[in-house]
Amino acid sequence: MPEGERVMRMSVEQPLWRALTGYRILTMIYAIGLFVSAYDKFERPWLAVAYFAVLAGWTLATLPKVAGAASCTKRFLAADLTIAIVGIMLTRLADSTVRVEAGGPTLPSIWTAGAVLAFAVKGGWRWAAFASTLVAVANLIHRGAPTRDTIHNVLLVWFVSIAIGYVVEVARASERTLARALEVDAATRERERLARDIHDGVLQVLAMVQRRGNALGGEAAELGRMAGEQEVALRTLVSGGLVPVSRISQDAAQGALVRAVDEQAGDGDAGGPVDLRALLAPYAGAMVTFSEPGGPVPLVPRAARELAAAVGAALDNVREHAGDGARAWILVEDWPDEIVVTVRDDGPGIPEGRLARAEGEGRLGVALSIRGRLRDIGGTAELISVPGQGTEVELKVPKAAQGPKGVRGKAEKR
Repeated sequence: MPEGERVMRMSVEQPLWRALTGYRILTMIYAIGLFVSAYDKFERPWLAVAYFAVLAGWTLATLPKVAGAASCTKRFLAADLTIAIVGIMLTRLADSTVRVEAGGPTLPSIWTAGAVLAFAVKGGWRWAAFASTLVAVANLIHRGAPTRDTIHNVLLVWFVSIAIGYVVEVARASERTLARALEVDAATRERERLARDIHDGVLQVLAMVQRRGNALGGEAAELGRMAGEQEVALRTLVSGGLVPVSRISQDAAQGALVRAVDEQAGDGDAGGPVDLRALLAPYAGAMVTFSEPGGPVPLVPRAARELAAAVGAALDNVREHAGDGARAWILVEDWPDEIVVTVRDDGPGIPEGRLARAEGEGRLGVALSIRGRLRDIGGTAELISVPGQGTEVELKVPKAAQGPKGVRGKAEKR
């Protein structure tokens, strides 16, 4: 039974914020280096020094702001872009006219692109287009007249920022889709696990009550009829089930959320492999012959339990459909790469098409209790039946089986 809930976050966006943080620091150092190398060519170097003092302090102080989408607020983005534009406009006042007209770099240089990229990562391509347009206008005003280099740089920033913004939007949509798919898969596996448990217990009892009640007649027949109705209702609920709606993170930088169900803490494989023979031996009896290898048949606990439960489900089908007088044989084969367990009976066999009709009616004994269990541990189940010649169920499990599959990934316990 479930013990807790695992919450997994998936985000391809977070690495972009880390890259943006490094970009801002490196481009700040680069812009200061350009200024230092051309210090003697500035007409008002003191103005540039004042600006770079503000730029360095702002860049270092706001590093937490570009750590994620939640901290990168609209107010911060507006102030960041303002500092970039002010630096562009101050260049003509601080630098020499000759250098400006020759196409020299602006004071913030390529640091400006970091401010535009922050818009792209935060809000997508529309925000990126807005910020890059303002930067383009500032550059054109600074140059006085559009030049080839100016237009080239403006278009480069514009296209790159819009492309990154679009990629971010696509990535967010993909994360939500993947989160939903993984959550549906986890919910389906949990529903199948519950269905197997219910089939092995409650549904079998209800079916027996229905048969015995109909055989006894009278008030017992009415009880059998009610048990039959409840069996049908329960089978319908088990085969349908409900899939929860995905929860999406409030912080886009954290990525989409995927929720899956954990099994009980004592249901793991910490105890090491178990001998499959010990789990199958109790099935032996007057009407069931158990044949086993001479040595242990080790298998991880979860896989061993699921395999043993599948064998039990096969024997239940023998008793239910072949009658109390039918004999059954269990054969365990330990091969180098896999374990094969065969359950055979001498009953009347299964008519062709009966299993497909049973699944359509919601009777999922073979589909879930046998095939579903083997599929979850990476194995296969093959059923061979010839009318009048009995039925044989062959269960194969690779020795590398690690128990029921689930959603894997970095998870936070709740």
